[in-house]
Amino acid sequence: MSSTPQPGEQNLSTIAGRFVASGSIRRISPLGNGNVNDTFLVEPHEAEGEAFVMQRVNTDVFRSPERVMHNLLTVSRHVDDKLSNSPVELEGRRWEMPRVIRLQHTDGHWVEEQGDFWRGISYIGAAVTIDVVDSIEQARQVGYGLGMFHNLISDLPADELEDTLEGFHITPTYLKHHDQILNQRTTSLDSEEQSCQDFVDAHRSIAAVLEDAKESGVLQLRPIHGDPKVNNLMMDAESGNAIALVDLDTVKPGLVHYDIGDCLRSGCNPLGEETIDLDNVLFDLERCESILEGYLSTARGFLTDADFSYLFDAIRLIPFELGLRFFTDHLEGNRYFKVCDDRQNLNRARVQFKLCASIEAQEVKIRSLIDRLR
Repeated sequence: MSSTPQPGEQNLSTIAGRFVASGSIRRISPLGNGNVNDTFLVEPHEAEGEAFVMQRVNTDVFRSPERVMHNLLTVSRHVDDKLSNSPVELEGRRWEMPRVIRLQHTDGHWVEEQGDFWRGISYIGAAVTIDVVDSIEQARQVGYGLGMFHNLISDLPADELEDTLEGFHITPTYLKHHDQILNQRTTSLDSEEQSCQDFVDAHRSIAAVLEDAKESGVLQLRPIHGDPKVNNLMMDAESGNAIALVDLDTVKPGLVHYDIGDCLRSGCNPLGEETIDLDNVLFDLERCESILEGYLSTARGFLTDADFSYLFDAIRLIPFELGLRFFTDHLEGNRYFKVCDDRQNLNRARVQFKLCASIEAQEVKIRSLIDRLR
């Protein structure tokens, strides 16, 4: 994805002034390191309101941002209703849902300015995010966080949500696009690129495993988060407990397996997504066990036997899928994911493929773990 020019300070203040009184704004600063949207923290002067998050939605990725906002509002209202009834799973715990900020003087929820799409979301304070799971308890909290989110939206009819990213997580579609890009190349692959291509070719047979199960009715569509990597979980700064799952642009109907697989992909790689130490990339089984235990402590009730049967397939498929996307984006000139150098997406792909290979090497142990926990 090519970089969009950053808005100037004056323009940021003007846009933020649509959500709050412009005279109340003390500071606007970049927030986070997301690969898609541009995110800023808007901080007011003391006693003049609460800080909030302001985002410029990437409309090259989310081509119908109004549908994204529909999903965000639908899920927020549903979860707020559930939280008002004090679910037993949250007894004694804090849980927060990102809240959409209304514009001043209107009923609107977003700003369209010079072709850009802006929205405001409540800021969750006294919380931290992590990029890498550092402990077994942290792993359990990551699993609990995803499980609680799934629990809270499990009774939301999937057909009330828009499909905001058609083709998202559909690995056969990504593979077809990859082949088209590869066939358009006029130069040979270098050795690292060829190694990635060899991995793709060796794993074509697993690409459709979840989609085939969905099409045959074995697995069912449910509301999902779509991108529950570790740094989208927020932890209470004091207790370390999971308190929120954020970055809800990818909420849509899908298979919970996409979420579970992505959470484990992100949480069980001790070296993280950006490591250059490829020889030591591995899928940590102890973290996997703790994440699954945390997840099932709140989400077991709605999972079917078929869901459990396809968990290993999801754990293996999602790093392959993401590696395929990174590799394709590299071949296409880095049009989707933000990069700092021309080979960053290639390195990201190699990390994911190493993770996938590590999962395959531990298939017997992972399947045994799933059977023990089901």
